Amino acid sequence: MRVPAQTEPRAAARRRTDAPLRRIVLTGFMGSGKSTVGPLVAARLGWRFVDADSVIEAEAGAPIAQLFARHGEAAFRERERAVIARLAGGEDLVLALGGGAIEDAQTRALLRNAPATLLVHLEIELATTLARCGGTEHTRPVLADHVNLARRYERRLPLYRQAHVSIRADALAPHEVADAVLRAAGMD
Repeated sequence: MRVPAQTEPRAAARRRTDAPLRRIVLTGFMGSGKSTVGPLVAARLGWRFVDADSVIEAEAGAPIAQLFARHGEAAFRERERAVIARLAGGEDLVLALGGGAIEDAQTRALLRNAPATLLVHLEIELATTLARCGGTEHTRPVLADHVNLARRYERRLPLYRQAHVSIRADALAPHEVADAVLRAAGMD
């Protein structure tokens, strides 16, 4: 039996504008479905989908894991902040963030306060991350260190929950999560 999507009723109250939505930004922990659900939402709206991590990799000419190893997390987060700030001005856009982008206070403030933007948190349990992402440790080395992974999850969860709306995505198929995002946006 599928559990219906649960959206917290804070979307309208937390958005700073009544302007029509021009972008939906998806945030959440690794494995929450941002890169899977984003294209579904974009297709339904006739908008374009952009994965911030893919843009960073294309512009840097290297995978994110390699950028971390070469330059460190601080340098990566600076690059990520700049890319998100540039992308967040796009129109008719569904943007998926990397899992750690929400830790940057400037990025959070930009996305929470940007007119015509809905920041959506796809919330999952840590066990769901492990189930969905198992076997990808070669591209996501943090998965191998369960203690550190759990710390990251606990540190980020309250930050993710600062989004305009949270959708419980653990037990939902991608199309059901997309439906819930569109409902939260008032575009279903």
